Amino acid sequence: MHFGSGVPTVEVTDLKDGDFLLDVREDDEWQAGHAEGALHIPISEFVARYGELTEAAPQDGRVNVICRSGGRSAQVAMYLVQQGIDAVNVDGGMQVWAAAGRPVVTDEGKPGFVL
Repeated sequence: MHFGSGVPTVEVTDLKDGDFLLDVREDDEWQAGHAEGALHIPISEFVARYGELTEAAPQDGRVNVICRSGGRSAQVAMYLVQQGIDAVNVDGGMQVWAAAGRPVVTDEGKPGFVL
């Protein structure tokens, strides 16, 4: 893990199955394809829906924040760190996730793609 521009960052390859993933992309991006089991709260609605994260996130685990390429997720990760939550930005986002061969699925569980 490294700290780029003040935001703690994790590489896709360091994530394990079952690690908690928060996807902050917009609805159309999510519907095209996402990581299975991720929690979806678009950055545009994040502050209003913050309670959903605190309910879903593991009490003792890390929140791995992901978007398409890492820009929006860095903002959300920074916000969460300021709230005292153990949050990290997933470097390269869903583009790197897909390139690394990690599964991308639709809501129906079919193969998806990164918009």
